[in-house]
Amino acid sequence: MRTKVLITVKAYPALSKKYNETVCTAGITEEGKWIRIYPIPFRQLDYDNQFRKYEWIELDLERNTSDFRPESYRPKNFMLNDLISYGIIKADGNAWFERRKFVLKNIYTNLEQLIAEAKNKDICTSLAVFKPTKIIDFIYQETDREWKKEKIDFLKNKKLQLNLFENIEQNDIDEFEIVDKLPYKFSFKFEDDAGKESTLMIEDWETGMLFWNSLERNEGNEYKACEDVKKKYFEDFAKTKDYYFFLGTTKRFHYTAPNPFVIIGDFRPKDIKQESLF
Repeated sequence: MRTKVLITVKAYPALSKKYNETVCTAGITEEGKWIRIYPIPFRQLDYDNQFRKYEWIELDLERNTSDFRPESYRPKNFMLNDLISYGIIKADGNAWFERRKFVLKNIYTNLEQLIAEAKNKDICTSLAVFKPTKIIDFIYQETDREWKKEKIDFLKNKKLQLNLFENIEQNDIDEFEIVDKLPYKFSFKFEDDAGKESTLMIEDWETGMLFWNSLERNEGNEYKACEDVKKKYFEDFAKTKDYYFFLGTTKRFHYTAPNPFVIIGDFRPKDIKQESLF
């Protein structure tokens, strides 16, 4: 099924025994429906340019029958050779008026309501726009610095088997590489409209790249790099923007975790009230 999607989410890559190194991408259709596109192969050299946030793309998708979440689809062409781009919706003065028309059609402000919809098998919501009432803090915590060795070994052994996927050329296989694992977890602590406090981890590609770029700029000083990330997200985005989270569940914990959601992206236009002053 040819589907037109406005890309809004590009998550940080993960290692998958089934699909090697892949990334979860999500967006919104012209009808306002959320859609998750997985798996998409990760090739670090062109991931930034493969398609960009707020770019309209069209590709052949089919329902991912191995995933019970209703928003989950997978590309029929694993290497996305059939993808057509229709261009990016511009930021229009940083107020993002045109982007708002598609992104902000359905906004959650109560986390318990969203979790209840996720747990309800007749609804099973797994992607959503969420507006926090109050952002309390941005947290970073050190975590494992390397991918698990057994996963790395498995993927190295499996690399030669990638031709099992249709239309994958050898030069495409050779371009696969394993992205560096982030040595820190980044999270937001916030309140919803009921005053309920929660802490959710961020799994956004841009957050990871901001850390790596800051680390290079700070000559390997991890504390300064983490503080740069916190300054951007907490002092800038959270305090000066009309800030929204894109939330998504993980398939493994969708029904088992008390709160199965993580922050997979954000929406950060200038506040319209601020924009109207100029």
